Amino acid sequence: MNITVIVCTYNRCRMLPRALESLARSRVASSVEWEVLVVDNNSRDDTPKVAAEFMRRYPGRFRYLFEGQPGKSHALNAGIQDATGEIVAFADDDVVVDERWLEQLTKPLLDGRWIGSGGRILPDWQHEPPPWLVLEGRYALAPLAAFDLGTEPGELHEPPFGTSMAFRKDAFTKHGGFRTDLGPHPDSQIRSEDTEFGRRLLDAGERLWYEPSAIVFHPVAADRLRRSYFLDWWFDKGRAEIREFGVRPDVRRTASGIPLYLIRTLIKQLVRWVVTVEPKTRFARKTAVWQKAGQIAEARRYTTGNAS
Repeated sequence: MNITVIVCTYNRCRMLPRALESLARSRVASSVEWEVLVVDNNSRDDTPKVAAEFMRRYPGRFRYLFEGQPGKSHALNAGIQDATGEIVAFADDDVVVDERWLEQLTKPLLDGRWIGSGGRILPDWQHEPPPWLVLEGRYALAPLAAFDLGTEPGELHEPPFGTSMAFRKDAFTKHGGFRTDLGPHPDSQIRSEDTEFGRRLLDAGERLWYEPSAIVFHPVAADRLRRSYFLDWWFDKGRAEIREFGVRPDVRRTASGIPLYLIRTLIKQLVRWVVTVEPKTRFARKTAVWQKAGQIAEARRYTTGNAS
């Protein structure tokens, strides 16, 4: 079996070495050939020097690819095209992977029953969580890229998150690459390119595996523990949902083209937020308002032909 780990990066030369060093320490069976492909998405810092240093220190283990078209999805798709592995795994440029992460994440893909897999992504708290933040709940920490479905392995019925997932390379041949209208780029922080691809596979009847022993630790920096970061994230999440799913056809709309069902839901969520007193619940309900507002904003863009 051959594996390529794709690490897309943009102007993060200071944190990139920590991620690459953790990957270099991976414990993988000697019968497995594997590589780490660093895809530089038009960085203006010392990213090429960092990649060159790891190629020097670990000959044959690391490779470097430059992708000049801005946007993470462009970088991901370029990496997939250049990957030599039959299996393609993905990790972010700011994480630390467990030394068994790569082996455990890719092992389920050997027998052909599963086309992809997802592992656990645990927050690496570098600062105390703020008192307004809900820590429990399925997607409470989604803005921090946390993905934790527990410690029991089994079939995955929802898309994994992008910094701890792997697919057989032929999945991309069969189902296409990552959508370039999703995924962050210099002019937009709209994400969901990862979950859209996983959902596309599930909708096509493909099977995914959840492997909790494949663990990634994702740092939680201070700038991500601001209310404004969470609100912006959920607003962009709402925009991404409209891009992925569209709006329901044949529904009543306002004069500006916004579906009335979105307006009604926004009003209900707004009322729930306003009448809530408990701080954590109140802020969680505020993020739901921002998410719905993002959906409305994107629906309006599509109606007026200004989606971008």
